Amino acid sequence: MPDFLTAPFVNGPHVTPLDVLIRLLAALVLGGAVAWIYRHTSRHAEVSSSFTVTLVLLSVLIAIVTQVIGDNVARAFSLVGALSIVRFRTVVRDTQDTAYVIFAVVIGMAVGAKNLWVAALGLGVCGLAAYLMMLRVKSLPAVPPAVVVGVRVGLGHDLESLLAATLDAHLQERELMSVGTAKQGIALDITYQARLRATGSAHELVKSLNHINGVQAASLQRRGFEEI
Repeated sequence: MPDFLTAPFVNGPHVTPLDVLIRLLAALVLGGAVAWIYRHTSRHAEVSSSFTVTLVLLSVLIAIVTQVIGDNVARAFSLVGALSIVRFRTVVRDTQDTAYVIFAVVIGMAVGAKNLWVAALGLGVCGLAAYLMMLRVKSLPAVPPAVVVGVRVGLGHDLESLLAATLDAHLQERELMSVGTAKQGIALDITYQARLRATGSAHELVKSLNHINGVQAASLQRRGFEEI
């Protein structure tokens, strides 16, 4: 085998190319298992295919990084500096999704460090925990998702008397989050955090608000989603 292919393994930790391949394949399989657990225990009605692919790739990539670093502290700091330039603008829509990202990262680290038993046992325990939590959540009464309602009102109107009846008809709870001026001070932008009633409709709420004399614009947005 050419020297440039074997040199990294001779000069670094004692590991053969076959060992690297086996670890990466193991990371691929276990990362796929993480994605499978996420898909079958997620509380989202629609599971993003790109997110499940990301979980698999994360496991493999972290396994690669772990083997590149090895026991070399200087190399670890160099990689941290190199990776710090990467910026991710996509917001994870749920803390549960963040936990699965960490799950995939830890599995990749364990496989890359040749701790396959740690990875396998961790996968089993976390998978069992996710399944039990899913059963627990399903047994609880359904809670409508939190929404953010934005309303723009012209100056000179009493907000509570103008909006209260319509908001209370469609929302089971609401909390004022912010009030600010708009259109060079001739209007107010009001934002509420709220939950729709079980029989409520986001579109009907927005239409009803727009029909109120004095309301210039209305919007409703779910956390992590585009405006309705």
